Amino acid sequence: MSNLTEQAIKASFLKLLTERPLSRISVKDITDDCGINRNSFYYHFHDIPQLMEKVVLDQTNSLIEAYPDISSLGECVDVAFHFIVENKRSINHIYYSLNREVFEQYLMRICEHSVTAWFNRAYAEIPYDEARKDLNLRFICYELYGACIDWMNRGMPPEAIGEAKQLLEICQRLAMKG
Repeated sequence: MSNLTEQAIKASFLKLLTERPLSRISVKDITDDCGINRNSFYYHFHDIPQLMEKVVLDQTNSLIEAYPDISSLGECVDVAFHFIVENKRSINHIYYSLNREVFEQYLMRICEHSVTAWFNRAYAEIPYDEARKDLNLRFICYELYGACIDWMNRGMPPEAIGEAKQLLEICQRLAMKG
């Protein structure tokens, strides 16, 4: 029963997050929406920021599980950008809140997973110096992360997805050189 209550709290929070900014969601709003009392909420979560972090962690883990292998850098962009578009209102409400660092932390985790999965697949048969590999992975990951943040800051224009793919192709060529 406890897990069902936790899932109901998360579902209510996500529903409310699509409707209004994070700063305008209260514990009372969540408990009213899912039909539980305040004590039940506090049994599962210390506060709304903890709930938000758990929801973002769950979403991140689901995305990573859905894409264990990445075949190209273009797919890295597609995975990251698609996730943001699918959850646009909720992400914007978190991104433009005081809790932005939670979103940024998990976006970086998604970027790291995507780039590492692609790199390990693309260069599985090529001998690669570990220090150089690590540097190249971070370089490409930072570019993907930066492209996502820039895209969000510019209002998520569709043409930015193609631009991000082009930037990552440049990064890939640079990473593969000496």
